[in-house]
Amino acid sequence: MYFARIAVAGALLIAIAAMRAQSGPPQSAAPSAAKKTDEAYKNIQVLKGAPADQLMPAMQFISASLGVQCDYCHEMGAFDRDDKKPKQTARKMMEMMFAINKNNFAGHREVTCYSCHRGAIKPVATPVITDHEVKLAFPETPKEEDSSNPAVVDQLLDKYVAALGGTQAIQKISSRLGKGTIALGANKFPFEVFEKAPNKRMSVMHLPNGDSITAFDGTSGWLAVPGQSLRDMSGAELEAARLDADFYFPLRVKQLFSEFRAGESEKIGDRDATSLVGIKEGEPPLKLYFDLQSGFLVRLLRYAESPLGRVPTQIDYADYREVNGVRTPFRWTISRPGGRFTIQLENVQQNVPIDDARFARPAVSETAPQKPPGS
Repeated sequence: MYFARIAVAGALLIAIAAMRAQSGPPQSAAPSAAKKTDEAYKNIQVLKGAPADQLMPAMQFISASLGVQCDYCHEMGAFDRDDKKPKQTARKMMEMMFAINKNNFAGHREVTCYSCHRGAIKPVATPVITDHEVKLAFPETPKEEDSSNPAVVDQLLDKYVAALGGTQAIQKISSRLGKGTIALGANKFPFEVFEKAPNKRMSVMHLPNGDSITAFDGTSGWLAVPGQSLRDMSGAELEAARLDADFYFPLRVKQLFSEFRAGESEKIGDRDATSLVGIKEGEPPLKLYFDLQSGFLVRLLRYAESPLGRVPTQIDYADYREVNGVRTPFRWTISRPGGRFTIQLENVQQNVPIDDARFARPAVSETAPQKPPGS
């Protein structure tokens, strides 16, 4: 895939948490996708019966909606305890939210934590006077004949492939190695990404206390963070890694979704862009934004589903350069509620030998600083 790696976001957040709390307990293995929350975790009350792999996105949704971290509600190292009052309050608020949607919106999720909190612990009850005129925005209902016009979709995707160098040039590339840095605020760390057709990928962040690794071997994904046990991916995290590892994504994107619709046009930075919305039954939509002039993909917006609401991840792509006849972005900025980071590649090599063993999950979980397989 020729752009930002969505799974990197999860790995980075885990790595940062590990760096900030080295004395915490090891990360537990990801729950099986078939399990329910109350089967995989202790003392689940309101979210009992929800898919286990949606619990962490639900916690991330609360964190983003209220602008708080885990320790606001939880005892670190004993998450199942009910010692803190905010945890009890959160349960009551979730029950209230579910009741509002059930009684007023036929059970559809129209009201969420974010509807009222907007990043604050306590909702603001009084309208705020601002220095600029507030423009009321009324969503327009897209015309069916415009939004689902196959010709418009094909035109945008064909222009994207041509901008990268064309189908033949893309198919001549079967592996890629990129090296650069990953920046979070004022901190920068060395970064590497290994990719191999058709669907293998590994990213490595070289942290002071060891390597943080995100890998997909074509079937399953895993993460390693210094000082913690290896963790298998599941749910939205795994699907993001699977999509991310699709080496020929620009050529296969239409096969990955049951329907594409042309969306709205808007400014991204100083560039005019138009969007496509990928639709797949039972999954949140994927939005792709293309530069109207160049045809390059300049933004991707995707969501992780949770019982409380969708958690967005936005990736902006820039600094496209040609390497062996194919253009690829050397910079991508990944933004999620509560944080963002930028990956800047300095060197990209195409068609380099990469052993399949590099992507394989180590047989034994390690708690010592991790090194990539095959290194």
